[in-house]
Amino acid sequence: MTENTIRNIYVIIPAYNEEESITKVINDVPKSLVKEIIVCNNNSKDNTAAAAKNAGATVVDAPLAGYGNACLKGIEYLKTKATAKDIVVFIDGDYSDYPEELVNIVEPIINNSANLVIGSRALGIKEKGSMTMPQVFGNWLATHLIRIFYNVKFTDLGPFRAISWGDLMLINMKDKTYGWTVEMQVKAAKLNLKCVEVPVKYRKRIGVSKVSGTLKGVILAGYKIIWTIFKNL
Repeated sequence: MTENTIRNIYVIIPAYNEEESITKVINDVPKSLVKEIIVCNNNSKDNTAAAAKNAGATVVDAPLAGYGNACLKGIEYLKTKATAKDIVVFIDGDYSDYPEELVNIVEPIINNSANLVIGSRALGIKEKGSMTMPQVFGNWLATHLIRIFYNVKFTDLGPFRAISWGDLMLINMKDKTYGWTVEMQVKAAKLNLKCVEVPVKYRKRIGVSKVSGTLKGVILAGYKIIWTIFKNL
């Protein structure tokens, strides 16, 4: 990786009831590359916030439920710190991603070959059982619709991603729940930003998924993702 001399890298981790995994995620983030780790505590009922603080992260409260709400709180926190060339990395707090692969996620942005980088689980190695059939099908359907209507090829809506601060502000994220990842990708496509994917490994998460772990979550997430794709046409 090219030495990071002109850009700060910030990591935003939305987290809801992740006390068993959040320390592992924070510990595996390459600290030599990262300016600050921000854990957005999404009204957790356990000790997620305390665990994150003890591991050295900055904790911001995001009391309104929703993945997007948590990410938006992280962005709000960074508005007084980040500059256009800085990089924001998003990663989940459940330890399903490999935080040490951050180096690969940010590389295309540092080299000015991409504006948005998606860590693709479809291109990487997935542990057996790490993604449910509804997740796999949902990703396939959503990425095919994006290709048809936006003429940009993605293979995944993976949560592990990086974008420059300037481009993140340009995209102007709004979604507060399940449509967060797809909103970022379709808006980047509409703005003709350079989007690339890099393969990432993926393992079984610690704990139960708040989305794929329930039938209600699967249905609501699927509806919101499809609605977001067509809403932004």
